[in-house]
Amino acid sequence: MIRLDNISYAYSRECPALYDLSLEVRPGEVLVLAGANGSGKSTLLSLLAGLYSPTSGTLVINREDRDKGAGVNPQCRLVMQDADLQIIGATVEEDLLVGREKREGAVQAAKTMARTFGLDEYWEAPVQNLSWGTKKKLCLAAALLDEPQVLLLDEPFSGLDYPGIREMRRLIDENRRRGLTQVVAVHDLECLVDLADRLAVLSGGRLVALGSPEQVLDVVREHGVRPPCSWLLENKVRPWDD
Repeated sequence: MIRLDNISYAYSRECPALYDLSLEVRPGEVLVLAGANGSGKSTLLSLLAGLYSPTSGTLVINREDRDKGAGVNPQCRLVMQDADLQIIGATVEEDLLVGREKREGAVQAAKTMARTFGLDEYWEAPVQNLSWGTKKKLCLAAALLDEPQVLLLDEPFSGLDYPGIREMRRLIDENRRRGLTQVVAVHDLECLVDLADRLAVLSGGRLVALGSPEQVLDVVREHGVRPPCSWLLENKVRPWDD
């Protein structure tokens, strides 16, 4: 579905972000991008979403070459880490209908999506009154309302409490069961590793490891990523030791 061949990206000559990255995203998989802050995860998601164009290399999505100036990719939807940067509407209703004509079919589809995410009780609520977890769900609902082929999630567990984490896991798992391709960027694998088909580890803008969790977990600590507790216990490693 997605193929990146020797992709590089730089915000400026003094600020390179990705180097010669080659990667394939398979249809229907949950690909987890793991890396410390500044490793290039968010930049890579932005490239896939079409917000940026590669400085060099080739990005192909569904056999379409996403060359420079291709613009936003209609096949992918990005849910950013900071929900407040993504919510546009003043209410849940308004945000779910941004960019859509308020015809009966569109409104009904938005209401159905709101019910799916437990947002129907907040339909007319001002977004500033929503909890952080509810805002995260609103962003995810708005993205799925566009029926994307690929869902891009940047740190979806950031700022969530335990119930919120469980709810986000449930939503990601439901998407996986429906066959939706998902690329999820995280710096901590604890909440997600059991749902991952493959892990791609980024470090300093480079792809340094790729494979199933069983193949990759032995090396993630070397690149600033804490392995899940189950791996630490199995290998008798204390999480904060060098």
